[in-house]
Amino acid sequence: MVDSIATTSFLGYRPFCRGTFAKDVSCKRRSADNCRLRVVEFHGRRIVASPTLLRLKADPLAISSIKALAMELTKEASSYQEERIPKDWNYEIDTAFDRKPGLWPPENKADNRSLQNPLLRQERMGCGWLGAIFEWEGVLIEDNPDLEKQAWLALSQEEGKSPPPAFILRRMEGMKNEQAISEVLCWSRDPAQLRRMAARKEEIYQALQGGIYRLRAGSREFVNILMHYKIPMALVSTRPRKTLETAIGTIGIEGYFNVIVAAEDVHRGKPDPEMYMYAAQLLQFIPERCIVFGNSNQTVEAAHDAKMKCIAVASKHPVYELGAADLVVRHLDELSVVDLKNLADIESAEFGSGEPELELEEEDDDTRSSTLAAVDDSFW
Repeated sequence: MVDSIATTSFLGYRPFCRGTFAKDVSCKRRSADNCRLRVVEFHGRRIVASPTLLRLKADPLAISSIKALAMELTKEASSYQEERIPKDWNYEIDTAFDRKPGLWPPENKADNRSLQNPLLRQERMGCGWLGAIFEWEGVLIEDNPDLEKQAWLALSQEEGKSPPPAFILRRMEGMKNEQAISEVLCWSRDPAQLRRMAARKEEIYQALQGGIYRLRAGSREFVNILMHYKIPMALVSTRPRKTLETAIGTIGIEGYFNVIVAAEDVHRGKPDPEMYMYAAQLLQFIPERCIVFGNSNQTVEAAHDAKMKCIAVASKHPVYELGAADLVVRHLDELSVVDLKNLADIESAEFGSGEPELELEEEDDDTRSSTLAAVDDSFW
C-alpha cells in the first residue's frame, strides 16, 4: 500500500516536469507543455468540472519537493518490508510430509516416514493399525488363584517364615516372584537368595497345577479373528519363558503370538508398566495404539500408566470392580474388531473431542412459578 502511494505520488506529477514527455491514451509521446486538466470546483456536496481546459505551468520548487516526498515514502516502504520479513525466512512450500512445529493439524504419532510403501504408511496412520497385548492366566487360559496362595504358604513354611496374611497375598498379585519376596514379604535382599526362593516357589506352583492348561471359553475364536485380520499379538506373563512355551505347545496355539515377554525379560511386574512397554517396543507400536487384555485392576493401572487402552476380562473379579477399564467383558468372544478399532482411534484425542456440547435451556419464570404452584397445591 505504501509502495503504491509512493509510486502514484511520483508518477502523478511527472507529466508536469519541464523537458519531459508524457504518453496519452493513444500511446503517443506528447510534450509536457501540452498537458491540460479540467478545472474542478466544489459546490456544496457536488463536484463540477468545467469543460474549459487551463494550461498548467510547472514550478521547479514544487516539483523538487514532490520528488523528495516520493523518495522518502519509497525508503519508508522498503524499511517497513525489511523489518516485517526476516532475512533468513524459509520460503519452502509447506507440505503434509514436512510440517513446521506448531502448525495445525498436529503430527500423527503413528506415522513412520521411513516407510517406502505409501499404502502401508496410510494404514499405520489409520485406526486399523493396532496391536494386542494379552495376559496369560485368567485371560486366555483358566486360572485358579488358590494355587498361587497355596504356593506362597508352602514356600513360607519351607523357609521358616511366618505365613503372609490375605491382604499381603492380594497385594502380590501380578508381581514377579523376586519383586514380591524383596519388596512385599521382605524375606531377603540377596540376589542369589531371591533367585533361589523364586525358582522354588515356581516349582511348587507347577507341582500343584499339574501341567494341565485349558483355554477359556471364546479365547481361541477371538485369537483366530485377530489372526485373520493380521493384528499383531503379544503375550506377557511373569511366568518363566520355558513354562509359557510348554503351555502354548500343549494347548496348540503355536505361532499365534509375534512377541512373548516372560519373567526373564523384565525387572518388575504389575502394577509397573514395564512388561507392556517392552511388548509394544518389540511389536514396534506406539503405546497409544496398543490394547492390553487383563483381568485385574493392577493390569488396568499399569496399562493406563503406559498410555495404553485396557480391556478387562471378568474372570476372577466381578464386573463392577473393573469399572476403571476402558471396556469390561466376561469372555473375549464378546468383542469384535470394530471395538478394538474404536479404542485404538487416537485422532479424537489429538484433534479434540468430537462429542457435541450440551446446552442447558433456561426455563421461563411463568413455567417455573406454575410448576411450584402445582407442587404446593398437591402438597397441601
